[in-house]
Amino acid sequence: MNALKQHMDQPGADKNITVQTSRFGEITVDKERIISLLSPILGFPESTRFILKAHSPKSPFMWLQSLDNPQLAFVVLPAGLTGLDYRPEIPRQILKELLITSDSDRDILLILTIPKNKPQEMTANLLGPLVLNPGKRLAVQVVLDPQKYDPCWRLFPAQ
Repeated sequence: MNALKQHMDQPGADKNITVQTSRFGEITVDKERIISLLSPILGFPESTRFILKAHSPKSPFMWLQSLDNPQLAFVVLPAGLTGLDYRPEIPRQILKELLITSDSDRDILLILTIPKNKPQEMTANLLGPLVLNPGKRLAVQVVLDPQKYDPCWRLFPAQ
């Protein structure tokens, strides 16, 4: 069991935890803000606890920072900010697991890939969005139909 988990399990431990991350240095996180993934993001089985951190006050981008692996953080964007009419059908079983009873109970986040020194070539993974119940702080990555959704959809079309 890692030191972070031991600290969280101590009786009477305060409501904050401190994590040393590779991108943000030491951050203090309110335990009430921790998002639990019901199953890990594909390729990252050790990480099931995350927080969302704003990239900057005026940026639509956010960081999904793992609390289980301080080296792991994804740049994400709310799907509604892409300009796409992106409304994937989420399987009922997943909605049930996430305790989602209406569309207002859920957010869809897209994981972005930003090539080094080429932000204009940024892509969003429409095939594997993260479905989030922000009120319950539960999330899961859903793998959709590859015939309908692109894992590397360009946010800025090639000129």
